[in-house]
Amino acid sequence: MRKINYIYLCTLIGNLSGVPIRLYDNGKQTFYHSLAHLPKDPLTAYEGEVLRIDAHIGYFITPTFHYYGIVSDSRHKIVVGPTIQTENNDRTLRELALRCNVPPEDAGAFINGMKTIVHMPLDSIMQMLCAVNYIMNGEALNVGDITIYDSEQESLRSMLLQEQAAIDMTIDNSTRYETDKTHNTLAVERTIMDFIRKGDVEGLKNWTKKAPAVRGGVLAGNQLRQMKNTFIVSTTLAARAAISGGMDANDALTLSDSYIRKCELLNSEESIMNIQFRMVSDYTERVERLHVGENASGFVTDVANFIQHNISRPITTEDVAKAMYMSRSRLSTRFKAETGENLSDYIVREKIEEAKHLLSHTNESLSAISAYLAFSSQSHFTRQFKKIAGRTPGEYRERSRK
Repeated sequence: MRKINYIYLCTLIGNLSGVPIRLYDNGKQTFYHSLAHLPKDPLTAYEGEVLRIDAHIGYFITPTFHYYGIVSDSRHKIVVGPTIQTENNDRTLRELALRCNVPPEDAGAFINGMKTIVHMPLDSIMQMLCAVNYIMNGEALNVGDITIYDSEQESLRSMLLQEQAAIDMTIDNSTRYETDKTHNTLAVERTIMDFIRKGDVEGLKNWTKKAPAVRGGVLAGNQLRQMKNTFIVSTTLAARAAISGGMDANDALTLSDSYIRKCELLNSEESIMNIQFRMVSDYTERVERLHVGENASGFVTDVANFIQHNISRPITTEDVAKAMYMSRSRLSTRFKAETGENLSDYIVREKIEEAKHLLSHTNESLSAISAYLAFSSQSHFTRQFKKIAGRTPGEYRERSRK
């Protein structure tokens, strides 16, 4: 059997793709190569999940929607990533640095290094790994064998036309009318999309407790595919509703693509139901954060979007004024007039809201969260948190997990 030089292979792939690459031998990392200078390997936070993938070719999508490609043989595993098709924003990268326990003094270098990684669509990563898989396992696979499930499109089209014709011939108009009445998705859809558009988190929570059973159309031949197809439709609609509610269009559509890719990896009805609820809640919460005051104008929404994009940076009123192409005094006066709140107070309040999320959903230390949100010190963070939330960060974390 021809011996494969795995280190040479990995080095070549890393140089050609511009994406970090690692080699594992019986579960132990033996080689790492990256053209990007990274103080810490971003895979650190997800190594366990990635290494559990035992298919010859697979991929893993992180909570920040970066993806890794994996190719394995009986002994070796090559992991390429992370990369992403869209631009990385600083907030996402600071969150990734936090998850990887990058020291605060190295966070800037980590973010800059991540920005130099070549952007690639998932299909390109998978095509590259198909070539590597051919070398390692002798399998002539292509992307369609891994991610595309509909083959022989013309045959499928013919079959669907025949099925529809048979249905049309056997159902009379009165029966068809009764069948159509079983669909109640339009009313439910309008209700949920309205919650998202308004950013009404509390309303969504209350409605969910007594939500009606959804009677939708049949979109697939098995339940798992049915749920995934429904999720794709729901996510597309949710993104449009969020855009109507003021969310940045690129942010909303990128989030939609990421959720859909994540859903495609799931293999249980329960997990798809959970991610569907998380997706709707996520969009609603993001829009809610943009609504300042009872009748937020486009100006206020633009200010809120800027602050959300830069939540992990030190943000001053002057920074916002430059982004809005306004003088500092005019910005402050207009924001206070439209919202009833000082802009500097709003910035701190939004940072504390982000801190609440991190305290509830991560195990990061208070010092790490404080540094991530660009507070001058942990004591300053604690004082501001208690002033706004009514309790210390530690107390809030303990209560949120009961």
